[in-house]
Amino acid sequence: MVDGTVIEASNRAAADAHRRGLDGLGEQLARRGVEIGAVIERVGAFEVAVPSWALGTGATRFGRFPGEGEPRDVFEKLDDIAVIHCLTGATPRVSLHIPWDEPDDPPALRSHAASRGLGFDAVNSNTFQDQSGQALSYKFGSLAHANGAVRRQAIEHIRRVIDVGSSLGSSTIAIWLADGSNYPGQANLRNSFERVSDGLANVYEGMPADWTMLVEHKAYEPAFYATVVADWGSSLMLAQAIGERAMCLVDLGHHLPNTNIEQVVARLVTAGKLGGFHFNDSKYGDDDLTAGSINPYQLFLVFNELADAVGDGALDAHPAYMIDQSHNVKDPIEALLQTVSNLQKAYARALLVQRGVLAQYQHANDVLMAEETLKSAFETDVSALVAEARRCRGGAIDPVATFRNSGYRRAKAEERTRSRHAPPQSL
Repeated sequence: MVDGTVIEASNRAAADAHRRGLDGLGEQLARRGVEIGAVIERVGAFEVAVPSWALGTGATRFGRFPGEGEPRDVFEKLDDIAVIHCLTGATPRVSLHIPWDEPDDPPALRSHAASRGLGFDAVNSNTFQDQSGQALSYKFGSLAHANGAVRRQAIEHIRRVIDVGSSLGSSTIAIWLADGSNYPGQANLRNSFERVSDGLANVYEGMPADWTMLVEHKAYEPAFYATVVADWGSSLMLAQAIGERAMCLVDLGHHLPNTNIEQVVARLVTAGKLGGFHFNDSKYGDDDLTAGSINPYQLFLVFNELADAVGDGALDAHPAYMIDQSHNVKDPIEALLQTVSNLQKAYARALLVQRGVLAQYQHANDVLMAEETLKSAFETDVSALVAEARRCRGGAIDPVATFRNSGYRRAKAEERTRSRHAPPQSL
C-alpha cells in the first residue's frame, strides 16, 4: 500500500495551486447556475472495477516486454489494485478472470482482498482458449460448437466460474465468446447463434437467484468472417430471450470503426438491457488502450447518454463500470490511474451539461446551439473538480505524481521476481 503520509505530503505540496483552480472553476460554474459542491459529491461517488488481468504488462502477437515489479500471482495483483484505490478512492472492486487468476483457495483470496479494502465485481469466464488438461478443444468454438460435448464442457466451465465467484462475494458473470467463422460455409450462421442462445439459457437457469449475466459482443477477432455475437443487436436478442437478469455489456473497443457507440448505449437503455461497460479506447479495433487517450469526446458522449438517462428516470442506476485494457508500453498501475482520472473527467463534464437549455435548442431545431451546449460542457477544464473529489475520499490530488514519488514500483521491483508466465491479452 502507499503510505497515507505520502498522499498527505503530496496533497499539501499541491494544495495552493489546487485551491486556486477549484475556486476559479467554482466561480465559472456558478455563472452557469451550477453548484460545484453537488458535482464534486457525485463524482466522488463514481466507482469502477479494475480487471485482474490488467496489472501485468500486456503483449501483442509479436512479443511482450515485461516490466519491473510485475505481480506474480493474483494476491499481488490485488495489492496493486489496492494502491490504485488508495490513490483514487474509486476502485474498490476487482473483476476476476478465470482461469487466468483462479484462486486455489477462494476464501483466502476474499480475506486478502478485504484486508486491502477490496471486494469483487463481475467474474469473467474463458472459453476462447484451451487450458492445460482440457479434454476438448475450443478451436472451432465453444457454445456454438457443432459437437454437443464441447458445448457441455463450456457450460460446465462457466458454471464453475459462477461457483468461484459466489465464494468470493461476486454476483455477476460476464461472458465474451470468440465463437465464429473465418470462411463462408464454415458454419451454419443460424444454427451457431441458436446453440449460443441455448447454452447461455442453460447457464442462466442454474445461476443463483441474485446473479446477473452480462453478454458481451465483439465485431471481429478472432473470427473475421462471422462472429456469432458480433454486435449490440445480437447481444440484445440473446439477453431478451434468456431472461430478466440477462443484460448487455458494451466494450468500447468491440465495434467497427466509426460506430456511434453513444447511440448503441441509448438503444440499450431504451430496451432496458444496458448492464455494464468495459472501458478502453481504440484507433482501429480492439486496441485496449487507456480510456480517453484517442477519442475523449466519444467517451464524454457515452457518459452524456448515461447522465441523461439517469436524469430523466430511463435508467434507475448506473450499470456495472469495469475497465478492460492491455498495457503494453505504459506502467500498468500508472495507466490505470490515468484511466480512472479520464473516466471521472468524462463523467464530471456530462454532469455539467445544461439539459434544459439543450432540450430547448433540440426542440427548436437549433443545431448549432445544441452542439455548442454539449461542447461547452466538454471543453470545461474539470481537473480541479475531479482532484477535489479524490481528495475528499482520502485520495491524491495528482495520483500519478504521488505514485511515482511513493517508491512503490521500485520497492516491488526488489521484492518480486519477474513473472513466470506472460499474462494473456485482455478480453
